Amino acid sequence: MKRSAFLPFVLLAGLATPAAAAGTIVRHPAPAANAPILSGVTVPAGAETLYLSGQVPPVVDAAADPASPAAYGDTRTQSIGVFRKIEALLKEQGYSLSDVVKLTVFLAGDPAKGGKLDFAGFSEAYGQFFGTATQPNKVARSTVQVAALVSPGFLVEIEATAARAK
Repeated sequence: MKRSAFLPFVLLAGLATPAAAAGTIVRHPAPAANAPILSGVTVPAGAETLYLSGQVPPVVDAAADPASPAAYGDTRTQSIGVFRKIEALLKEQGYSLSDVVKLTVFLAGDPAKGGKLDFAGFSEAYGQFFGTATQPNKVARSTVQVAALVSPGFLVEIEATAARAK
């Protein structure tokens, strides 16, 4: 490619994301002002990124059958437990919930709800950790219902990606 033909591409690349080029993580709000999630996040080149494996809920009732949701609680309870685990894992690596830029959420159908996912229960738990007065950052997020998780008692598994500009 001739140098003169290459120059416009270099200039456009530099103008495409000026905030990202400056080393700032940019959180793009969703079109709805009250949306609990972002439409996307721009993470600049060179940012430090942490990918957490999918986290599952802790046991809340040791007397219950470990293969049943009763051992881990309903979707809301399981989600709160998973977010607390994520928060602790982030802290171990020097991150916090405010550094989370993306969540991938897997919800299994709740037998107590006829096999349907409890999105309201999950959303209530999510709202305790993201977009709050003490932790106002929201994240890009995907939430899907899956046929099952690794344990029949699990209703929730969440993967988290955190990033911070250097």
